[in-house]
Amino acid sequence: MSATTSIRKRLSHVMALVVVGLLAFCPAPQAAENLKIGGVFSVTGPTSFLGDPEKKSMEMVVEAINSAGGIDGRMLEAVIYDTEGDPQRAVNAVSKLINRDGVIAIIGPSLTPTTLAVKNLALNAKVPLISCAAGIQITEPVTPWVFKTAQSDVLAVATVYGHIQRSGLKKIALLSVANAFGESGKQQLEQQAPAFGLEVVAAEKFGAKDSDMTAQLTKIRKAAPDAVICWGTNPGPAVVAKNFGQLGLEMPLYQSHGVASPKFVELAGSAAEGILLPTGKILVAGLLPADDLQKPVLEAYIQQFESRYQMPVSGFGGYAYDAMQLLAKALAGTDGDPEKVRANLEQITGHVGVSGVFNFSPSDHNGLGADAFVMVRIKDGKWELIQD
Repeated sequence: MSATTSIRKRLSHVMALVVVGLLAFCPAPQAAENLKIGGVFSVTGPTSFLGDPEKKSMEMVVEAINSAGGIDGRMLEAVIYDTEGDPQRAVNAVSKLINRDGVIAIIGPSLTPTTLAVKNLALNAKVPLISCAAGIQITEPVTPWVFKTAQSDVLAVATVYGHIQRSGLKKIALLSVANAFGESGKQQLEQQAPAFGLEVVAAEKFGAKDSDMTAQLTKIRKAAPDAVICWGTNPGPAVVAKNFGQLGLEMPLYQSHGVASPKFVELAGSAAEGILLPTGKILVAGLLPADDLQKPVLEAYIQQFESRYQMPVSGFGGYAYDAMQLLAKALAGTDGDPEKVRANLEQITGHVGVSGVFNFSPSDHNGLGADAFVMVRIKDGKWELIQD
């Protein structure tokens, strides 16, 4: 063997050892960082009937997405806080999600007042927020970073008024809760009345924690309306229903979509009998025609939720379910860039969800039409689909 060959062999051996040594010190490839998604719901407190199913629904969708491989190979991580329905707690929670947890999008809050309290935080931080609340002020006027999945109170009022008009009634009285949800509903009720040929003969308010509305209903009785419309979320509307019966009032009592859950029937008891209200289709999914676009989605959600949690579904949980499904679509191909997520949300059309068929656009961040609502009557403690 020549000296040159020997040297080459020794050099090759040294280089091999160097490479092995370098590989030993190189860190192993790491999995892609999780995509953090925030959630803010009223999980406990008086409005837990809203937030608890929303939290459960969000967690259920996140788990399903991760089981299927995540978004572009990245797992989702849900960071969820309980607001207890309190606006200040909502502000604190959203601040933590943005500044400490570094989420790229937020689902919630559950209520109109809590959503309005945090709306500017999302705008200033440029983080997409998909609310589960109904107030029209959440998305009108449109702001770039705020969306919502709950059917608007504008559509809810039109659905109620359409039924009242078809029933031949003319004079109505309003009873609304004194918060952002009630004020928004009252505004729509008053604005839309003339278009349906209706006259508002009385308008009263009640506090969210009031335990008796007899005084307001007594004033309403003196105005002799053909129907009464209560606009609020539990527990107040259940108290109204009980006081309504105790006073022997016999005109129709309408409630808002804010009580469209089994909790209202539980709270109102026998006083719920005969009450009418607008709701998303989930409460009457089994009664929908076979060709209804939403029926397969509704049935799948009901089966998933009830088998997992052993409790009835509600439309409120559906708001978070839809929000998470829409967000999953918008996340694809963005690598977690909030601006790209926001832009993608605005382009989603034809998405069949639990709450309706969503058609977002730069000028519409709710994306639902009148067909997102149906009218129901409570009969024998169950929901009856009204066909007229």
